[in-house]
Amino acid sequence: MGDTLLMALAFALIIEGFIPALFPNKWRNYVLKLAEESASSIRSIGITVIFLGCLLLWLAK
Repeated sequence: MGDTLLMALAFALIIEGFIPALFPNKWRNYVLKLAEESASSIRSIGITVIFLGCLLLWLAK
C-alpha cells in the first residue's frame, strides 16, 4: 500500500508540473488571478477537489 501511495503522489506531482512547464505565462496569470480570490472561495475549491478525488478512488476500488 505504501508503494501505491508513493506512486499516486509521484503521478500527481508529474501532472501538476506539466502546466507550468508547458504554459508558464498562462500559469502565472492563473496564479495571480487565484491570489485575488477570497479564502472561502479557495477553500470551497479545495474541498470540491478533495471530494472528487475521494469519489474517483471509491469508484476505482
